[in-house]
Amino acid sequence: MVRSGRAWAFMRLAVAGGNLDYTTGSIRRAVLLLSIPMVLEMAMESIFAIVDIFFVSYLGAAAVATVGLTEALLSLLYAVAIGLSVAVTALVARRIGEKNTTGAVTIAAQTIWLGVIIGSVVGIVGVFNAEAILRFMGAGEAVIAEGKGYMAIMLGGSINILFLFLLNAVYRGAGNASIAMRSLWLANGINIILDPCLIFGLGPFPEMGVTGAAIATNIGRSIGVIYQLYHLFDGRAIITLTLKRMAFVPGIMLSLLKLSVGGIGQILIATASWVVLMKIVAAYGSEAVAGYTIAIRIVIFTILPVMGMSNAAATLVGQNLGAAHPERAEHSVFKVLQYTFLFLVVIFIFLFIYARPLMGIFSADTAVIDVGVDCLRIFAVGLFSFCLGIVLIQALNGAGDTMTPTRINLLCFWAIEIPLAWVLAEVMLLGPQGVFIAIPVAETLMAVLAWMAFRKGAWKLNKV
Repeated sequence: MVRSGRAWAFMRLAVAGGNLDYTTGSIRRAVLLLSIPMVLEMAMESIFAIVDIFFVSYLGAAAVATVGLTEALLSLLYAVAIGLSVAVTALVARRIGEKNTTGAVTIAAQTIWLGVIIGSVVGIVGVFNAEAILRFMGAGEAVIAEGKGYMAIMLGGSINILFLFLLNAVYRGAGNASIAMRSLWLANGINIILDPCLIFGLGPFPEMGVTGAAIATNIGRSIGVIYQLYHLFDGRAIITLTLKRMAFVPGIMLSLLKLSVGGIGQILIATASWVVLMKIVAAYGSEAVAGYTIAIRIVIFTILPVMGMSNAAATLVGQNLGAAHPERAEHSVFKVLQYTFLFLVVIFIFLFIYARPLMGIFSADTAVIDVGVDCLRIFAVGLFSFCLGIVLIQALNGAGDTMTPTRINLLCFWAIEIPLAWVLAEVMLLGPQGVFIAIPVAETLMAVLAWMAFRKGAWKLNKV
């Protein structure tokens, strides 16, 4: 009873968050205090896609394909948002470790300016070119007719996507991941309520089909962003903004953009390769795209704890390097890897055994389920190397070494994954299975190269 009480008290402390010091004391405690809210944050972000797929799947394969193709394109925007977030987290964490709160606040202000500028440009282009973009992605006429509204609304809400990523990166760098977590709880809760109402026309709401899913998602994200901004300006967090502190600072903005080049580059390389893979899969029909889309959502959702722990590793590396504790930074990453391995044993067994029942939750189409089962089981085999790579890449990013992961991604995804996927699918006649096999092969190589770079230790000397 005493032990369970302590565990519950620890969980409440992690979720409540606050201005904690992660550069001293128990490394295990620091890892868990950061990982718990970051895991829950990742869960909420992924549930956006899971919820949309769950309800949209009742509209048929064309609607699911619309979501899949739109998400494939939005992954490019996610690449920019995540890449910028890498730089934001690294810089904020380093300034917090140095006890330079003013510097961290200035970085947060420039982050908001970046979100406004990039989000506005992407949103305007997306709204007026949705149909052309879907056609370029290889969508059939039925998918275009049903999905152009969804595409326009999702791209039009780009500023919300950017803010959710960028402002949460500020909170993660400051070590206050609980605010990031709660903003996504709020956004996702609203999305869950509105999704079925707007898709199927429940109660007083109009029946809008797949377009309703886009509207629900954007309303939820908008409210989540308002929550983030409120806490940045309310004066209680370690990073507090005021209108005077919102001045545009070209020098800091340039530093942020320079560090972001590597972060954006590595994510853009990876996600652009996913767009190419989606185009290869799309040649085998809407059922193949739908099965692949659903399977990817399931995989991402199940490995969310690893993503959360990898973000914790990035924050711990950045803050401890800022505090001049490089060995503590390294030991923190090793501790994260230990927890990751234990978790992955369970997930591997779960995905491999329950692949078909999991697919059955999201689709009743036998062809869609068969494709998804193949994808899930092949991905399960490559989970260990995939997640090892995630943690090590984030550790390097947290140190501000964003170019090493960029080079690793370029080699693994564009020199290995895409050519191998095409050869296996088209030349060896394996179809979508060939694409699925190529992915864990490339991820395994990435994990090996990331491990070599991390053990070399040059990241400990990186200055940002």
